Amino acid sequence: MTAKKIVLALPLAAVVTAEEIIAGYRQLIGEAHTRGVEVIGATIPPFHGSAYWTERGEDVRTAVNAWIRTSGAYDGVVDFDRVLAAPADPEHPKEIKIKDEYAFPADRLHMNDAGYKAMADAVDLNSF
Repeated sequence: MTAKKIVLALPLAAVVTAEEIIAGYRQLIGEAHTRGVEVIGATIPPFHGSAYWTERGEDVRTAVNAWIRTSGAYDGVVDFDRVLAAPADPEHPKEIKIKDEYAFPADRLHMNDAGYKAMADAVDLNSF
């Protein structure tokens, strides 16, 4: 049996808009669907505390994640954001970080072994 699914989890680039990322996702999803390939989307994990974080980037991440979760464009969604995110500080609600137990401390952008295991555990293998 040949697998016909794609999992999309693209990194967030600071110079693009949420609309541009979503348009790109829609194009990829459309191309895959025309070939009979199901597409599993994945939300963008938090990245506050990394050298790449900006408030604008967080706004883009939040908007793209909302679309991934609610658009219905994907055949399934894995919510890495909810799996990895630490609770928000009420005084700084946009400054969402990866949970300490999942973050690679050197850059706070990547996960450590426990974080990658949490991501793997979030994928429902029965959906494939």
